[in-house]
Amino acid sequence: MRKLLAKVAACLVVLASVSANAETVRLTTSMGTIELELLSAEAPKSTENFLGYVQSGYYDGMIFHRVIPGFMIQGGGMDENFKPRSTRPPVANESDNGLSNMRGTVAMARTRNPNSATSQFFINTVNNVNLDGRPGQPGYTVFGRVTSGMDVVDRISAVETTSKPPFRDVPVTPIVIERAEVIPSAQ
Repeated sequence: MRKLLAKVAACLVVLASVSANAETVRLTTSMGTIELELLSAEAPKSTENFLGYVQSGYYDGMIFHRVIPGFMIQGGGMDENFKPRSTRPPVANESDNGLSNMRGTVAMARTRNPNSATSQFFINTVNNVNLDGRPGQPGYTVFGRVTSGMDVVDRISAVETTSKPPFRDVPVTPIVIERAEVIPSAQ
């Protein structure tokens, strides 16, 4: 328990020290708007990767295709017809950046290969410290956090899901990312 509390405290210190000039991304979804602060100082490769997809319009029309209550919501992998889009090369894992998969953080989805993350991301709906890296065992790279719209994330997390083989935990009614955009910082 002490280790968990120490990790939470360290994560809060890092998140509190993020520059006011951090990039912010707005995801306008069919269920509401979510704003994400990107943590480029801690996860520069993952942030640059995510911003590239946002700025190219890649996420527009994509869905949250995997929703697991009490865990996370995942998107950026396919459109409403479950058709994937071509992705850029994978980005190197940065899970040793001091950030933890806490409620409201945004992380890169990947396969068992730690360096396989491309376009898919997830938003943690609970504290998922089991997804953090450990010495010799990379985790899932946290690269952002929800600054507005956690209520939308929670509503998405509560939708009814089904299976669409080979996919599981698929929302019955598609939850579409209508638009993803970088929003100017207030200076």
